[in-house]
Amino acid sequence: MADTGDAGAGMRRFRPEGGGGSGGSKLKAVRDFGSNPGGLAMKVYAPPGLKPGAPLVVVLHGCTQLAGGYEASAGWTALADEHRFAVLYPEQRRVNNPKLCFSWFAPHRAARDKGEAASIRQMIETMTARWRLDRSQVFVTGLSAGGAMAAVMLASYPEVFAGGAIVAGLPFGAADGVSAAFAAMSQGRDLDARSWGDLVRAASPHEGPWPRVTIWQGADDRTVARANADGLFAQWADVHGLDADRARETQVGRLTWKTLGDAVELNIVAGMDHGVPIDAARGERAAPYMLDVGLSQARATLAFWGLERQAHRQAIRSAPSRARPAEPRQAPPSPPPAPVAATVEAVITKALRAAGLMK
Repeated sequence: MADTGDAGAGMRRFRPEGGGGSGGSKLKAVRDFGSNPGGLAMKVYAPPGLKPGAPLVVVLHGCTQLAGGYEASAGWTALADEHRFAVLYPEQRRVNNPKLCFSWFAPHRAARDKGEAASIRQMIETMTARWRLDRSQVFVTGLSAGGAMAAVMLASYPEVFAGGAIVAGLPFGAADGVSAAFAAMSQGRDLDARSWGDLVRAASPHEGPWPRVTIWQGADDRTVARANADGLFAQWADVHGLDADRARETQVGRLTWKTLGDAVELNIVAGMDHGVPIDAARGERAAPYMLDVGLSQARATLAFWGLERQAHRQAIRSAPSRARPAEPRQAPPSPPPAPVAATVEAVITKALRAAGLMK
């Protein structure tokens, strides 16, 4: 793993440029967004004619990925066109990490006002100011190392985010170095809920309210252990002052869905390995770590955040009852990568029963 420390990029005039890391990408590069202590690249998408006051979704790719490739598979820009929000794609650079992993496990690069976390915060500030976006509707999602980095951002800057989505990621504070990162990925870290929550509370001076968090994990993930999803659920339940053991659990097809009101939820997808669940029937595209299981994490997450209120129940309702044939196993990245209120739950339960998906 290459870790070059805090490489500054300097100040340049704001200038969007073409290029997103994949042919035909809608993403634009922005060179001037601050001192950039983490040495990251900034890629953005704003739908034509986007009005002031729109939300912002921050998307963090996984190891071996670039922003353009993630964008081409996950469908966030198509959703941005449909539901009128802006998208920010921070992008890791090979000079920092040859496998393009965010440095979620390095305290000097993944903490408030430090390294990559500070660079992402600068990107958010630049984008919200440039497009006059709604600062109360900023959200972050990420896969694997990007999911762990999303957890870093939620813990380090909780006042910035209204919600987060962590896919095949790890709890904040799960590791503080390379060896600890490998151990956490393979088996998790054994902490009780209060200890997990204390790590978040110690990461910033913020005292609440806290971001809403949805967590996604493949039941057959062979890269990041299931214990990490459970740790994330316990961590954010405790931060919200809730008891993870009192969660409501629903099973529909291959999806096990645990909720604590509208604050925290955990989604476990049976038969799925390491990656983002996507639905090719909705225009999303399968790729390494972008797994077509007939369930759209992006759409379900959008609805959990309240940006598209019907998508979550539609995604749950359409969850396939049988696992598709297993996908060829992909080699895991060699370095460490780097819910609804009770009344709404009742409505969803009623709809699922009417559709024959629940008894």
